[in-house]
Amino acid sequence: MWQPDPTSLRLFVAICEEGSIARASVREGMAAAAVSKRIADMEHALATPLLSRRARGVNPTAAGEILLRHARHLMHSVEVLQADLSEFSTGVRGLVRVLANVSSIVEFVPDQIAAFLQANEKISVVLEERVSTEIVRGIADGIADIGICRDFVGGAEVQMLPFRSDHFAVAVHKAHALARASSLSFVDTLDHEQIGLSVNAALNSLMKRVATEHGRQLRYRANVSTFDAACRLIQLNLGLAVLPMEAIAKYCQLYDLCAVPLSDEWATRQFVICVQNVDRLSVAARRFFDHLLRADSLRQNAAD
Repeated sequence: MWQPDPTSLRLFVAICEEGSIARASVREGMAAAAVSKRIADMEHALATPLLSRRARGVNPTAAGEILLRHARHLMHSVEVLQADLSEFSTGVRGLVRVLANVSSIVEFVPDQIAAFLQANEKISVVLEERVSTEIVRGIADGIADIGICRDFVGGAEVQMLPFRSDHFAVAVHKAHALARASSLSFVDTLDHEQIGLSVNAALNSLMKRVATEHGRQLRYRANVSTFDAACRLIQLNLGLAVLPMEAIAKYCQLYDLCAVPLSDEWATRQFVICVQNVDRLSVAARRFFDHLLRADSLRQNAAD
């Protein structure tokens, strides 16, 4: 029976993530020929191909996808083991991998990471921006330890804990017809051209569904990938955008825009923290998880 070794598994994960044996060999500091031989040895032992070779790289086969999923879990378990044992000799060390959506990154995640790192000098945090659906999948697949995303998406394979909330508003130019309203229903925006934000995939789906329920369609003048780009187009009065009030406050000041709160029930949305299993988090990841919950509790107490 084939006995997996950590080095071969790490190399296989690197190849799948890089899409190339050559790039994986550079990443792992090993000769490409040696990397290729390890994969060939695994394929021979398992009597099945793990990679589909192409002219410009490789992709995992169906068997390779299964190995990749298990390899990530096994490598994560090794990291957790090392981090847990390090606490006894040198204090808590470790790496916490975090996936977060753009709204949470703009609103609060960097501040929380900075505060955490100040109190935990031996722990590192790697932050990567993803859309909410990718975050849930990434946590389920073991790509990261902790995810922060919207509650729009389901996640039967992960644990989701309610976190802080924010509020959507309509960002408009001061000369726009809707700028003087004290609040708006989302339906009120459907007569006007909108600026779409591609990273708000979950919100876009929700708005499309709401519009369809009212027998209407969204009319996009442009689609962009950043809050800054959206606000710049709004400044030019090319359309309006539905964006989180907390995320665009500084942009409204910078670009002299108006943000009119949405009155719809769905306009107050909750972030959730995603983990595979709270009880199986590494010591370092559990510390960051607890830090997030503690900081949110203090914020709520201060608001009260």
